[in-house]
Amino acid sequence: MNRSGTIARGTRIARPDAKRTGRTRAAVPDKRSHEARSGETESTQKLQKVMAQSGLGSRREMELLISGGRVTVNGATALTGARVGPHDQIKVAGRVIRAGPASRLPRVLLYHKPEGEITSRSDPRGRPSVFEHLPAIVGAKWMSVGRLDFNTCGLLIFTTSGELANRMMHPRYGIEREYAVRVMGQLQPQHLQKLTQGIELEDGPAHCENAELRGGMGANQWCHVVLKEGRNRLVRRLFEKLGFTVSRLMRVRFGIIELPPHVKRGQTRELGAEETQRLLDWLDAAAQPRPNPRGPAARG
Repeated sequence: MNRSGTIARGTRIARPDAKRTGRTRAAVPDKRSHEARSGETESTQKLQKVMAQSGLGSRREMELLISGGRVTVNGATALTGARVGPHDQIKVAGRVIRAGPASRLPRVLLYHKPEGEITSRSDPRGRPSVFEHLPAIVGAKWMSVGRLDFNTCGLLIFTTSGELANRMMHPRYGIEREYAVRVMGQLQPQHLQKLTQGIELEDGPAHCENAELRGGMGANQWCHVVLKEGRNRLVRRLFEKLGFTVSRLMRVRFGIIELPPHVKRGQTRELGAEETQRLLDWLDAAAQPRPNPRGPAARG
């Protein structure tokens, strides 16, 4: 499946619409003092950004922790907007975190999850975890971008940035998830129409952005559905409401990232620096408010 503007399938990634511009260097009378000031600025970052990148939550959530007096920097209660560097000791409710280099990109890892693995680090029942197959990492930790059920396979994304993970998962950004679904029975056009119009579930209505038949043989039929939310077992529950049993479920896309065909079950692939930067650019563009197509003067 080729889709313009997606990472993977090779791997491809959409280029941002806006051109990136270089930084203009201003003339300064004292080169040494300017370099010292510039180095200091570049080596420090806003405290809430460092906290978000460590996987504690979104920047807004981190600002609330800071304003609530639960964060200290070098033993003193931190203030919102404070800047910190690699040598500062940051404590969040007693937990120590460190500020990495300001220029370092987060790491993003793609994993082809097989059925029969949980998306948690431990399980009282002793079931295997997806984290057992990830490469070792020093000075950070892998965080999953969403989850996949025990019996669901396909694309699972991990990152070292809590902020990136939050932006991809948060409902307000409406990032698409695409699934390949195999059902037992024959889907009809009216079933696909119900999926896109909406179905009432026990935890509220849900719908698919798109639903397409993709063939099949005998009693098994394939279709692809696209959703913008990640409620627990949502795809399976939608089809159950239509009277169909899902016999196989596979996530093939999350946002602009597609599951690379050469990454087999149980294998990983890490995005390169250019791919990661393009993903960040795409997320920045997706977070911008969308203009009203009817214009500011429209009424009714």
